[in-house]
Amino acid sequence: MKFSTREDIEAPIESVFMSITDFDGFERQALRRGAEVTRRDNLSVAGVGAEWQLRFTFRGKERDVNAKMTEFSPPHGFQAKTKSPSLEGLVLVELVSLSPRRTRLQISVDVAPTTLTGRLLVQSLKFAKTNVNKRFSKKIWQFAQDIEAKHKA
Repeated sequence: MKFSTREDIEAPIESVFMSITDFDGFERQALRRGAEVTRRDNLSVAGVGAEWQLRFTFRGKERDVNAKMTEFSPPHGFQAKTKSPSLEGLVLVELVSLSPRRTRLQISVDVAPTTLTGRLLVQSLKFAKTNVNKRFSKKIWQFAQDIEAKHKA
C-alpha cells in the first residue's frame, strides 16, 4: 500500500534538505509524542547506514520499527527502509529545484505486510485510505509551511 504527496516550498533546495534531514529534531518530536527512539549507529552525521529503533503505540498496540537509511544524496533526498515484525516499508523523499528559491518536496511511503497480522493492518488501512491519505498530505503540507516560515525568518 502506497501513500504519496508533493508540496512546492518557497525556499532553496539546500534549505529544504537541511530541514528534512534534521533527524535530531524529529527524534525530539517523537519523544514528546510518547515514542521511544534509539539511534543504533555510530555515525556523527546522518547518511547511508544511519539506523533508528522506534517503539510507539498505534491503533492501541505497541509497535516496534527499525528504520535504516539506504540512500542519501544531498541535496536531492534520501531513501529509508523500515521493518517491523509484521510490516516492511520504504520511505522515499525527493527534492527537485524548481527555481533558485522554490523546491518541490515529494514523499512516498510504501508499506507491505509480512505476516497475517500485517495483512489485517494493511487491509484496515485500505478501507480508510482516503482519510489516511488526506491526513498524510495535511501533515506534509504543514511541514512545508513550517519550512517556508523558518526560511523567511
